[in-house]
Amino acid sequence: MTRQLFELTGTDPARRFSPFCWRSRMALAHKGLEAEIIPWRFTENERLAAHGGKSVPILLDGAATLTDSWDIALHLEQSYPDAPALFQGPPETYRFITAWTDTVLTAGVARLIVSDIVPLLGPKEAAYFTESREKRFGMPLAQVTAGREARLPEFRATLGPLRRTLTQQPFLGGATPDYADYIVFGSFMWARIVSPLPLLAADDAVFAWRDRLLDLYGGLARAVPALEA
Repeated sequence: MTRQLFELTGTDPARRFSPFCWRSRMALAHKGLEAEIIPWRFTENERLAAHGGKSVPILLDGAATLTDSWDIALHLEQSYPDAPALFQGPPETYRFITAWTDTVLTAGVARLIVSDIVPLLGPKEAAYFTESREKRFGMPLAQVTAGREARLPEFRATLGPLRRTLTQQPFLGGATPDYADYIVFGSFMWARIVSPLPLLAADDAVFAWRDRLLDLYGGLARAVPALEA
């Protein structure tokens, strides 16, 4: 059976922009594993329900069906022990970086770029996305991202722990990348693909780290269409 990964797209199937899907896409590449990409769009819930899921990514790998990026990483580590390790030590030690990324980084990115996603979606998906996200934020999406250029220094300041780490080593995993890098990188890929807003200054250690991740695995991430120059 062909390994399949369901990933979020808009009208352009090549523009795969979910931060959580990027965690899984990079994890697969780290392990040297191929997967057929199955484009999925907002509102196509019945396609996920058929596999017991409600959101992407979903990985179909032989008899296994994984419906969460964390579970996908654990499955890959356990099922392919001879491939490069995703985790250095117990996977549970990576839960903090996951929680920080979800609650601080991804939430902060969303407040800067969420309105840029709507033009990338078809009419039905755009209507769903706008209604659901405006309900979540309690205001129009244009208001969520208003004045974002002025808010960039505040966002960049939240990256202090990440920046400090990356001035001392090239990757969060140390000399080489591991799953911690992919967790964080997914959020920056999301922003890079959907928004022209430059989240990072060119002289930032985080910018240099992101560039290294973009070039991994034959430039897998850099090859995806992106709005940020």
